[in-house]
Amino acid sequence: MKNNLKIFLGIAILMTVLNACVKKDFILGDLTAPTNIVITTVVKGQNTTNPNGDGSGDVDITITADNAISYKVDYDANTPVDLVYLPTGFVTKKYTTLGTNTYKITAVVYGRGGTSSSVTKDVTVKSDFTPAASIVTNLTAGSSKSWVVDKTIPAHFGVGPWSPTSTSPEWWAASVNEKVACCNCFYTATFTFAKISASNTYTLAVTSADGAFTKTGSLTSLPGIPSSGGEGCYGYGGGSSNFSFIPASSGFSATVSTQTSILLSGTSTYIGYGSVLKEYEILQITPTSMYLRVQGTETGNAWYLKLKSL
Repeated sequence: MKNNLKIFLGIAILMTVLNACVKKDFILGDLTAPTNIVITTVVKGQNTTNPNGDGSGDVDITITADNAISYKVDYDANTPVDLVYLPTGFVTKKYTTLGTNTYKITAVVYGRGGTSSSVTKDVTVKSDFTPAASIVTNLTAGSSKSWVVDKTIPAHFGVGPWSPTSTSPEWWAASVNEKVACCNCFYTATFTFAKISASNTYTLAVTSADGAFTKTGSLTSLPGIPSSGGEGCYGYGGGSSNFSFIPASSGFSATVSTQTSILLSGTSTYIGYGSVLKEYEILQITPTSMYLRVQGTETGNAWYLKLKSL
């Protein structure tokens, strides 16, 4: 009986070894790249009388394709590449450069296994929005003016809910000098806004030898920031970009807001805090002070910043 048991165990071990040596075939599946990509654009207010729209600058962009898993779009090939993820392939984009301008839209569509395909399409859009002259003068002094976060006043930094009914940092507000010990780059970074009269455009230059005050990974679009880490100062070589004035999207009344926002282009610039989106609503502005509200990259957050001119 014992001999039979030994023979049985020997055969079982041998079969296990043989099975382990059998070559396994792995199937990657269909890696067909997306095809039949179509970009459809509808310019708001476009008709026979207004072939380039009603001046709002709004364009509905829809991307469709066969074998598509996800979509990204770059709104203008004439500016630095900034691919924005579109969960559904649809977005309403506001173009804000004054006058009638043609933009080259690039759609990148991803399929299985990381395959991708892209197409481009031109769209011509009219934008009539003009900010109040006092806002431009206060921000740029008519040519160029530099600003820093004002650490000397309470609530120079704060957070509250991203809600059309919340107009202040309800959840938390910084005390005087609060970030000096941990993140002094928050106070040493300089933001220079300039008006280019010859082209009727605007630029922002950011200088921060001490780094950028931000969170990391997907919470910021700033180049060179690590993929993980807490809130702090991270290496940043400075940057410059165009910006535009647009109607503020919050819907706040004129009693709490100028109803005008600064919209940054590209990914290399920010104002104050790097873990936010690109539209900064100007709640208040004078020749020496500015109060901004901006949506955070963390869902549901509205960040508030108070700056002073240099």
